[in-house]
Amino acid sequence: MNQDAVLDRIVENVERVIVDKRYQIELTLITLLCRGHLLIEDVPGVGKTSLASALARSLSCSFQRIQFTPDIMPADITGFSVFNPKTGDFDFKPGAILSQIVLADEINRTSPKTQSSLLEAMEEKQVTVDGKTYRIKDPFMVLATQNPVEYLGTYPLPEAQMDRFLMRISLGYPGLVEEMRMLGRMGKGSPLQSLRAVVSGEDIVALQQQAAEVHVENMVSEYIVALVRHTRENPFVSLGASPRASIGLYRAAQAWAMYSGRDYVLPDDVIEMAPHVLEHRIVLTQESRLKKQTQREIVRMAIEEVAAPIARRW
Repeated sequence: MNQDAVLDRIVENVERVIVDKRYQIELTLITLLCRGHLLIEDVPGVGKTSLASALARSLSCSFQRIQFTPDIMPADITGFSVFNPKTGDFDFKPGAILSQIVLADEINRTSPKTQSSLLEAMEEKQVTVDGKTYRIKDPFMVLATQNPVEYLGTYPLPEAQMDRFLMRISLGYPGLVEEMRMLGRMGKGSPLQSLRAVVSGEDIVALQQQAAEVHVENMVSEYIVALVRHTRENPFVSLGASPRASIGLYRAAQAWAMYSGRDYVLPDDVIEMAPHVLEHRIVLTQESRLKKQTQREIVRMAIEEVAAPIARRW
């Protein structure tokens, strides 16, 4: 299998729907290669749901969309047991999370109790209902969208939920030319409806295994840990990035290196991935929030103050 051809095929297929957002599409693909989950946070109408749907349609995998609302219940996500009077047993009705690609649309419009029903599936690729455990087939990925918490009708995601997402990205508004191109495409009907799968689930699993085999020198591993620890020691931070963030940054750097055509990780790969992996896991102190400090600045400080190892071909 030509991994570059497969990866380019996915990106180009999604670009038929999402205009002028190649980097965000690449980050979405990197998250998939890391066996991670993605949080897409932005204002309404910029293509969050379209990006998630386009990736799902590009893969020959089972797909479910969960539209989060204030009245949705945890059982709607994980599944539930129903008594069957003919057999005298309880039959399990699987929830939407028992799919390979899951779009959790507007995840922060439901209560924290319902949000937490995703935790086991996102971490362990399984759900437990009435004492029975049900495994989720590989590849498995949750793509969640949310509006900024300042918008009415939203609930902030708990820290434990945020930490389950490998990356958080935003799309932003398109440029003038790109928005004109978008209008031209929509005049012929939504390109999402005609999108077809270009790779199989088995292809994705093979690529995930290849990404995990990309070499990481010990000095680069030490650099990753130093960056993450710096966020915990920053006086503007009340909760720094977790050890799960260190693992996520390690895997993201491996996948980015592979996507860049290398079988070894450079410090630049770590620097490239660090903002997307670390920012959403950082909780600022009340004082720093009043001073308009941001998580992005915290990560930038870590990158500037932690010395990177000298790059060489390992």
